[in-house]
Amino acid sequence: MTRPDTDTSAGDKGVQGARGAVIAGAGPVVRAGERATVRLRDGDPEDGPRYAPEWLQLREPADAAARAADLLDPLRIRLSEGPVTAGGLAVHDLGCGTGSMGRWLAPRLDGAQHWILHDRDPYLLHFAAVASPRTAADGSGVTVETRRGDVARLTPDALSGASLVTASALLDVLTREEIENLADACAGAGCPALLTLSVAGRVELTPADPLDTEIADAFNAHQRRGGLLGPDAVTVAGEAFAARGATVRVHPSPWRLGPGEAALTGQWLRGWVGAAVEQRPELRDRAERYLDARLAACEAGELRVTVHHTDLLALPRPTGGPA
Repeated sequence: MTRPDTDTSAGDKGVQGARGAVIAGAGPVVRAGERATVRLRDGDPEDGPRYAPEWLQLREPADAAARAADLLDPLRIRLSEGPVTAGGLAVHDLGCGTGSMGRWLAPRLDGAQHWILHDRDPYLLHFAAVASPRTAADGSGVTVETRRGDVARLTPDALSGASLVTASALLDVLTREEIENLADACAGAGCPALLTLSVAGRVELTPADPLDTEIADAFNAHQRRGGLLGPDAVTVAGEAFAARGATVRVHPSPWRLGPGEAALTGQWLRGWVGAAVEQRPELRDRAERYLDARLAACEAGELRVTVHHTDLLALPRPTGGPA
């Protein structure tokens, strides 16, 4: 997964070492015992953010470079054939965070657009709205509104009039039931879904280290805790959308991190190793040495990392026509 999904306890119990602990910001910020997910359940309005905005901002350039632009042409064709509201395309961005998906996608689509940003954190919603793009690819206007709510419990009514549903790094922190609900909502609304940057469960580090595979396996197991799908999410989502008549396309969207992304790589490493140690505490001593060596190589410009993800585009059956 692009962001190591660890709660704040991972920073307390995880890898320490000379180069610092796993820090909040390389994953969700959640209370002890709370499931690390973007379920956006209704709660106390004063609840703190689940994802540190600094982490979301740090990863945005890598996200933008990784997203599968090859999926945009079939999406554009479908959008040109679908209904358009008076305000243009109505785009629902689920778990929007700081709004990076809108900043990437809106300037790549023609025509007026109205983005509806969904998240549980009012601070992130404010940031996303303020920093949203104002013009589409052809110079048409882009407007925005924000909504707090539960992205895992969307109903077709919530997506009434939607032209498109988008999300970034969301599927892998949902359960099978929550993905089924999402597929139901999109099918009910008859709108395409572009769901990007879902974890693929594979990481490549150069130069290699004998502990790479153990850390990766432990991290993947951590992502599957509590019924979350982690690396299985794209397969489950593809099956769910296909079962509802959609044409599903998937495309790789890897992060390729080198010396120019050292700050992001360092944050990612701390969270990745910390989650692995939380899952398998017996790795702690070896993982501390491993993390120190990896961070030193990162600082020296000698480390390169490929974090594999997958983008998914689901195109519903045209209304009143054949599949």
